[in-house]
Amino acid sequence: MSEPRLRLFVALDLPPEVRAELARWCARVAPAGVRHVPAQNLHVTLAFLGSRGEHEAAAVAGLLADVAAACPLGTLATAGALWLPPRRPGVLTVAIAASAERAQQQRDPADGGLALLRTALVDALRTAIGFEPERRAFRPHVTVGRVGRGAHVAAGALDPPPVLAFTPQTLTLYRSLGGPGGARYTALARAPASC
Repeated sequence: MSEPRLRLFVALDLPPEVRAELARWCARVAPAGVRHVPAQNLHVTLAFLGSRGEHEAAAVAGLLADVAAACPLGTLATAGALWLPPRRPGVLTVAIAASAERAQQQRDPADGGLALLRTALVDALRTAIGFEPERRAFRPHVTVGRVGRGAHVAAGALDPPPVLAFTPQTLTLYRSLGGPGGARYTALARAPASC
């Protein structure tokens, strides 16, 4: 009998008040045709693993604590609205920067502890389960809205999201289950995010 397959990703969890603020902002500014992601589903994806076997999920769960402990993050911050992909938007996101200062200065959001954490995670995943990351550059963000099927949204300017500084709570391995009303996420393993 074949092993069950699980749709997996690893993400940083946001504090509840940050999730609530971002959900409120999306509800206020998102144009028609954009489905709002529920506040409880907001996170920063570090690695989308795709469909994996249960043994691979166990291997990933086993490496989270070591990766999180090895890469102190410090404070992160929201850094502006971002449509992805820019030419034909499919999602409305809020960019995440390595600190509030970098967010205000529009510096590379992937520098600092966040980039180090992602690199350490990808390296550990490559060794543990043969993971190969996407080739495109890492752009840390929180997806707050998704363009519905058949809808076309112009990537116009929006009122900026609130500038929020926060410390991520945990590094989490999630299982994603699709269905009517959008995806549901179940945490399979968590490790405290180092500060």
